[in-house]
Amino acid sequence: QVQLVESGGGLVQAGGSLRLVCIASGRTFSGYTMGWFRQAPGKEREFVAAIRWSGGSTYYVDSAKGRFTISRDDVKNTVYLQMNSLRPEDTAVYYCAAANTIVMLTSDRLYDYWGQGTQVTVSS
Repeated sequence: QVQLVESGGGLVQAGGSLRLVCIASGRTFSGYTMGWFRQAPGKEREFVAAIRWSGGSTYYVDSAKGRFTISRDDVKNTVYLQMNSLRPEDTAVYYCAAANTIVMLTSDRLYDYWGQGTQVTVSS
């Protein structure tokens, strides 16, 4: 069965960087869209970034553009989220997700599989 396991979260100061890692297993992900979402206390889960496994097309929430980069490694079956210039408002639990479609998805309701989340805390 499909499993997604995130890691790489931690505590950083504003302006710092983190790289989140999502190890995907259970199948090949050709034809999938992989996404990163985040949820802060008291807020709904929100879309951050997505990538088509085949072709590598990407999409970002406006607040992440120019700061975050999503990528994937076919050999390692791994998705990354490189986060630079972090801000306190980036503080949240970050989740890796997978949707069985090549259509770029920004709604969490349309994703089929989810990881357990990794905490990112940005201090000021």
